[in-house]
Amino acid sequence: MFMKLYFVQHAESKRKEEDLTRSLSDRGWEDIRKTARYAKEHLRIKVEQIVHSGKLRAKQTAEVLAEFLSPLKGVMTDENLEPLADTEIWKKRLVEASEDIMLVGHLPHLGKLASSLLAGNENSEVIAFRMGCIVCLERDQQRRWTIQWMLTPETIP
Repeated sequence: MFMKLYFVQHAESKRKEEDLTRSLSDRGWEDIRKTARYAKEHLRIKVEQIVHSGKLRAKQTAEVLAEFLSPLKGVMTDENLEPLADTEIWKKRLVEASEDIMLVGHLPHLGKLASSLLAGNENSEVIAFRMGCIVCLERDQQRRWTIQWMLTPETIP
């Protein structure tokens, strides 16, 4: 069964010295709005749910994406998307998943999870994530994952 999985690295946040909560920077807000608008208008992304780590920068990124993409089941927090979370937790969940989903998180977790799904080795570093980017993976009927496309704020006209 085909399924789309969208990985999103949170948009640029303020430095810890500026803001201990690490909220999005002005550039981060601008980038994720631009990315979300483009994704809605040109890529027609439909997701059941957007899940984020709970960290403020990921939460804010997910909320902007939800404004544009209107996920049917809304936005949810899951600490298993935090930077150092165990990738096996989401890898196991995705084996059974059938609905298109968007995960908003952080490095190194997103990179390790993507590498594990695509190459069978979380240390392969298959995708060079960028802040505020969306990466689309698809699982085919043989349950193999492939990269479909990647959208970064700087590539949007």
